Formats: sequence, C-alpha cells, structure tokens
Amino acid sequence: MSSPVIIITGASRGIGRSATFLALSKFNARVVAVARDESRLIALKLEAQAMGKADNLITVTGDVTNETTNSNAVDQALSTWGQLDAIIANAGVLEPVDTIANGSLEVFKHLFDVNFFSIIDLCQKALPHLRKTKGSIIMVSSGAALKGYRAWGAYGSSKAALNHLTNTLSVEEPDVTTIAIRPGVVDTEMQGLLRSIGKDTMEGDYQKFVDLYEAGKLIKPEQPAHVLAALAAKAPKELSGRFISWDEDILAEYRS
Repeated sequence: MSSPVIIITGASRGIGRSATFLALSKFNARVVAVARDESRLIALKLEAQAMGKADNLITVTGDVTNETTNSNAVDQALSTWGQLDAIIANAGVLEPVDTIANGSLEVFKHLFDVNFFSIIDLCQKALPHLRKTKGSIIMVSSGAALKGYRAWGAYGSSKAALNHLTNTLSVEEPDVTTIAIRPGVVDTEMQGLLRSIGKDTMEGDYQKFVDLYEAGKLIKPEQPAHVLAALAAKAPKELSGRFISWDEDILAEYRS
C-alpha cells in the first residue's frame, strides 16, 4: 500500500484521535496531527512511538482559527514528505448550546470560525497541493445539518454550511474528491459536554442523548474514524460532493 500524507485536525481526542491511529496503523499513512492541546499531542506522539510509527507522525499545536496553524500544517507535510494527499477536517465545537433568541452572537461567530471558516482557510492553503496528487478532503459533518434541534442552531447550521461547501468544492475542484461524513452520535467528550450543559436549554431533545448514553448505544469513535481514515487513504471519485452517513451501505468496504 502506498503511504498517503494526511492532515487531521482535532486529532488529540475523540474521532480525530482514533482516525490518526487508524491512518498510521492500518493505512500506512504519514500524518500531520493538529490540535490545541499540546499535552495530548505529546501523548499521541509517545503512543505512535510505541507502535513504531513515530517517524510517520508530525504534531502541530495550534488553534485552527489561526491561519498560522493551518499554514504550518501544510508546510510541515510538504517540507517533511514532499506531498499532501488528504485532509480530514474534524476539528469542531458544540457551544453555544442555546436558542437563537438567547444565544450570544459573538459565541455563534466563534463556532462558525472553528466549524466552517477555519476549514475554508485550510482548503485554500491545501488545494494547490491536493490538485497535484488528485487528493481528497473529508469533512466531518453531522445529522444536525438536516434537522433542527432546540439550542443547536449554531452547530447545525455550521454543519449545513459545511455540506454545501463539500458540494461546491466537488464542482469547483474536479481533481479533488470532497466528501462530508455524518459520524452519528459518538461517545466523545462533546457528548459529555452536551449532557452536562444541555438540560436547561435543549428541553425534550436533551433526554434523547442521555437515554442513548445510559443504554450504551453511543457509537464508538473508532467506527466512524475508520471510514474517515479509509476514505482519506483512497476516496472514490464518484462520491465527491456527497453527504453520507458513516454506516450507509455505500461505505461498507470502508468500515472494515
């Protein structure tokens, strides 16, 4: 198997962390892992070293809303390995968990900076190199893009915008495969945050997520992460522009 070079944002926890290890261990990838938490990235590097994959992992500490972070990630990939084959745009935030009427506009704007505008910035910096490799951009979206949840207006609308961006890039960049993946309700720190802060604002929708957690029905991060890593390693062109749930039949071969 060839060794693709992949940038993964939000790589220090949850789905991004699982995707990083799967890319390294199963898909023979070279990974630039981007996250804000330096201590978690150091731990990531130590685990990669224990796997014998330390030389295939570069860590970049920084906030994706800072253009320098995205430039550094792309530059590290190129200066170390001379190419860039894929991006897994996974970094995202949930807050504000508040209604449109009561939510802070500034916090809404910050969410969009993380969940949407930072991805545009990363794409702009990466596209010249992804065109050369006929690479891929794999976006982590959400079912919230399609359905209104009380107090999730900021998050859901940012993911709807991400889906449209995916579709637009498929038209504008025919040499690059761009796919948005719905990972489902995953057992991550974001779900823990939701359970801790959402009760007073989400009303009936809140209990649905609590019930899934208590029944042990949350999806394990490595399940959708496997799909992300597999698509980053080799994404089929015919899926470009699509928003697809990780567990749809069309992605069956990318789940194993």
